[in-house]
Amino acid sequence: MIHTEETTTEAVHILEGLISILEDGKLGYTNAAEHVNDLSIKAEFLDYARERALFIVELQDQINKLGKSTDTSGGGPLGALHRTWIDIKSSFTGGDTKAIINACITGEETAVEKYKMTLEKNELESSQIAIISKQLNSIQSTLDKIKAKRLS
Repeated sequence: MIHTEETTTEAVHILEGLISILEDGKLGYTNAAEHVNDLSIKAEFLDYARERALFIVELQDQINKLGKSTDTSGGGPLGALHRTWIDIKSSFTGGDTKAIINACITGEETAVEKYKMTLEKNELESSQIAIISKQLNSIQSTLDKIKAKRLS
């Protein structure tokens, strides 16, 4: 892909959108871990939060390679609403693990959808697409694991 100011700006915008989703996931998993009592689920949620943090760094590196700086904010407004919902849900359910797992599933489904839409647009370089595809596979795997927990 030939870099023009317009294509660079669009790529940065796309990557920042994914970073926002990842921030939401990282904060959501950290929040969920604080509200579950099961130590193994708590540890898994913290692992997922750490993975999201690593994904954020990967995408920030891509933005930096485009010659732009990265904004390290704290997730997007939809994610903030989702985290608030987890807070409210857990306060009503007393940390009900099933309700928290369902909230995490909703968040991961949103992330998977956003990642798929990004890949379908095909507006990024092959190296960026490779990173996003790898992250999508991991997020999908996490979603499958969490859905399996819901059934157990």
